[in-house]
Amino acid sequence: MKLNELRDNPGAAKKQKRVARGPGSGKGKTAGRGIKGQTSRSGVALGGYEGGQMPLYRRLPKRGFTKPNAKHYAVINLGLIQKFIDAGKIDASVEITEDLLVASGLVRRKLDGIRVLAKGEATSKLNLSVTGASKSAIEAVEKAGGSLKVSAPAAAE
Repeated sequence: MKLNELRDNPGAAKKQKRVARGPGSGKGKTAGRGIKGQTSRSGVALGGYEGGQMPLYRRLPKRGFTKPNAKHYAVINLGLIQKFIDAGKIDASVEITEDLLVASGLVRRKLDGIRVLAKGEATSKLNLSVTGASKSAIEAVEKAGGSLKVSAPAAAE
């Protein structure tokens, strides 16, 4: 076998149909769009149109509810706090408050408070004071010999 004898399997590569390239192409003139009408023009998007029948997205019932006064917390993981302590951006010997977390650059903004989750490991003794925390995060901090104080979220102004 030589390089010039290499061929693809028969039927593996199908030639692309070149639309609107003259009458000899088989798809010339109207390019398979038919004659006149909305869909023969460019810029037509008939997404949910079903020919006058009630569209599917209007036949299906609405579901769900968005709570208008839902609290939005900034979420951080224990592993990230530990990483910032190891990098020297947070001092573990003092109480770590929400303001300190924002000042260190770990959290951009407090939103309705900061919630700590247990992803990652806390190896140093932490003294955290935040708005919320998962049960596993509280256990992980106490296991490392620290304390995690959860305060009620501040009332909206």
